[in-house]
Formats: sequence, structure tokens, C-alpha cells
Amino acid sequence: MNGFLDGIKDILRPIVHEYRRNRFRLAWREAKAKRASLHVGARQIAADLRRLGISSGDVVFLHSSLKSIGYVEGGARTVLQALLDVITPEGTLIVPTYYLPDRSIHYVHQDKEYVFDPRAHSTYLGEIPSTFLRLPGIERSIHPTHSISALGRNAKYVTELHHRAPSTFGSGSPWQRCIELGGKVMGLGVSMGPVTFYHVLEDALEDQFPLAVKLRETYYLKCRDWANNLIEVPFRPFDPQIVRRRIDQPRREDLCRYFWIEFERAGLLSVGRIGEALSWFIEARRFYDHLYVLMKQNITIYSTEEQLRQRPPGSADKVVG
Repeated sequence: MNGFLDGIKDILRPIVHEYRRNRFRLAWREAKAKRASLHVGARQIAADLRRLGISSGDVVFLHSSLKSIGYVEGGARTVLQALLDVITPEGTLIVPTYYLPDRSIHYVHQDKEYVFDPRAHSTYLGEIPSTFLRLPGIERSIHPTHSISALGRNAKYVTELHHRAPSTFGSGSPWQRCIELGGKVMGLGVSMGPVTFYHVLEDALEDQFPLAVKLRETYYLKCRDWANNLIEVPFRPFDPQIVRRRIDQPRREDLCRYFWIEFERAGLLSVGRIGEALSWFIEARRFYDHLYVLMKQNITIYSTEEQLRQRPPGSADKVVG
């Protein structure tokens, strides 16, 4: 028996040693990153937000990256508290809190057993959205792929009818209600690529949009509502072939740059830094209106390189104010 145990120990000894060495390396890297990064506290974040143009009573639709800010004392909760302090209880903070198994929309509409439960399912979108979901008083929309959460004066209004909206981003959705409330679309340490607000135009125009960006079939996906009733929510997936051309894809940095320059030259993009994070916002109504102007000039978030060359950024005939 002792020989057997000694053999097991001999096998485990290098595994344990490697585990301890990897833990040391990880701790060392984290400590190095902490020393190298700017240390940012709630007071600086709040001051930076105000300099950017975020103020009391604002409705803010937030896309974010925590690591881009630097080393934040208190982490994501500090960032969220600073935002809430700046907009005050009269404002509303809106945060995407999507839940997708395997991060795959295709998986969701093919899996007959999938049921979204807003009480049980977290989000894969990062530390700030995950932490936001744990704050007291959160309102969360019921949607199988694009659940949105909000906190503040208009949180319930923003989220309450998402499951009854005829489309994910259209009338009655949190995005449309952000426009209605005079909100601001904000990127904290993220580019203009991973921003779902673009899809509001597509859902509003439906067949009048120049590209058929969604598949024709409508799926009815199961969700639990807040009374634990099983309901079905209509959903049309994006066409995977069209998605490959979209602004949020890794190979479409050209579109990211184009839209940044375009909105900056149009006077619609407010830019600043939150800690170390290059950040921005655009008023939601003007964002939507300018996307419509660009679409009329053959520019969308799916445009080809040739289409971008034919219409240089900043050459719009009209900016709707």
C-alpha cells in the first residue's frame, strides 16, 4: 500500500509544483499590471465623466471596458457608483446584460430546450455589466438574446415592454425608448464597433433598409417573466453572411475608423478620457438621424471598402440636428 501511495505522490508532485508556479506567475503579472496602470478612484471618474459631458438627469446607454480605465480602486462597482452619482437619481443608467449560451445566437434559436430567466441568468459582457446586475433596484428586460438592464428614474419604462416589442431593437425596445427620453449612447473605453444602437435603424425601416440583414424566419423563443410564467418572444436572427461584413467584426477596423471620423467631423461625437480609457458619447436622437442620412448616401455598418472610398467621411450633405 505504501508503495502505491508513494507512486501517486510521485505523479502528483510535478503537477502540484506546476500549479503553484502558474499561480505565482499569475499573481506576479497582476501585481505588475497594477503597478503599471494609472490608479483611478471614484472622484476622478466622476470628474472625468463631467468633463466628457455627462451630467445630472442624463439617460446613458453604456458600452464599457473596465480594464481600459486603468487600475480602479473598488473595481466595477466604483465605476458604476461614479456614473450613478453624476447622473443622480433623476437620471437613468442603461446597460446591455445579454445572456447567450456559448455566446451564440445560432445556438439559442436552434436549442428547443433553451429558456431565458432574467433572475437566474447573468451576462457574458464583462465585469461592469455583471456587477450592474447585482445592484439593488435593477430593472431587467425579458429578452432571450438581448436583455437590457437599467437603474434610475426611467428604468422600468426603458425595460418593461421589451418582450412585447415587435422586434429586438424597434418600437417599445430599450433602444427606442432611450431615443425617446433624449438619452446618450456612451462608449467607455470601447470603439464605435461593438454598439448595438446601429440596429435601431434597421428594425425601424425593416424592408426599406438597403440590406436584408436578418433571416426571414421568425422564431418564438421561451423566456420566464417576472411572475415565473413561461412566455414566447419573437426573434429574427441576423444573417451570418451579412454579419461578416459588419462594423463589430475584427476585419472591419476600416468601418470603425470611418464612423469615428464621420461622427467627429459632423460635430456629433464628444470625446474624452475616463481614467486611461478613451471614451465618447453621442446623443441618441442625433445618432439615429445621422445614421439615416448616411444610409441615404449608401453608407451603413455593412458598407464595403469601395463604398467607403466613394463617399469620404465628413462629406454628408446634411446633418440632422
